[in-house]
Amino acid sequence: MSSNPPPLPAFNAWPMVGAVLVALAIGLGAWAAHGLEKTIADQYAGVTKQVAGQTVPGVTKYVGDFRTAADYQLGQGLGLILIGILSSQRRCRGLRLGAWCVFLGTVIFSGSLYVLVLSGKTWLGAITPIGGVLLIVGWIAVAASVCPCRKTAGAGECCPK
Repeated sequence: MSSNPPPLPAFNAWPMVGAVLVALAIGLGAWAAHGLEKTIADQYAGVTKQVAGQTVPGVTKYVGDFRTAADYQLGQGLGLILIGILSSQRRCRGLRLGAWCVFLGTVIFSGSLYVLVLSGKTWLGAITPIGGVLLIVGWIAVAASVCPCRKTAGAGECCPK
């Protein structure tokens, strides 16, 4: 009988990446609540936007967009921590795909909104949905990877360690 310890798992960066996204989201969300309006007030002075059928000052709409970006980033960062924990328990191509899609989706979705609000380049709003689609694809990949209906796994699919 051998008393060799089990091998150490390969380094899994997703919990760390998720934690960094969460930390940044908290900071950016706090800034949105306490300082962003002053930063962008001149840029959007006199601009109005339609939101839910009401006309609102542009600065109000864009502070809301920035908060939305921070909220999504916070949630996806927590999700990446979860995906990292799941991937430390099973080797799975779907979890890897899901993690990358969630990460890239967050960068594109939240990042495009941050840059749009700060720069005023509204064409970036056309890029934001690409990030949203990546987020959806990523979470579907994660769901498919942990689905209990998968009885057997082929090489490279979901296999417990």
